[in-house]
Amino acid sequence: MPLSPAPYEERLSSPRSWGLACPLVGVVMALALLPIGPLAMLIGLVGGTAAAATVVSSYGSPRIRVVGGFLIAGDAKIPVSALGKAEVLDRDEAQAWRTYKSDARAFLLLRAYIPTALRVEIADPADPTPYLYLSTREPQQLADALSAAQGCA
Repeated sequence: MPLSPAPYEERLSSPRSWGLACPLVGVVMALALLPIGPLAMLIGLVGGTAAAATVVSSYGSPRIRVVGGFLIAGDAKIPVSALGKAEVLDRDEAQAWRTYKSDARAFLLLRAYIPTALRVEIADPADPTPYLYLSTREPQQLADALSAAQGCA
């Protein structure tokens, strides 16, 4: 029997402009290796571009999914039964929760290039984590998916 599709899935991909900067890193590496010779310069160009592309891709690789009664956010896998109220954060509120309202014990899946977020309380009294802060481009859809998953659990 095939698995049903996830009610919510999002990849926190990096902005496209970061990908455009990768060749610039390669050019800088090539210029740094110019005194050694043309082969070293070519290796610097290719290697610097590839290294920068790898870093940009890996930084933008976390996913947020709600599937099978779990919220999977980056490396965290949390049963929806352990989650409480979800609060959609607009740009200003997300900034506040990233800075002066933040709790050091909270789980943050933070990407500063994504202006909106979802804050989800942890309802499990045994868990010292007070809430999850999840950067997301679609906070209301994620909140709705969590609510639907909690209703099914």
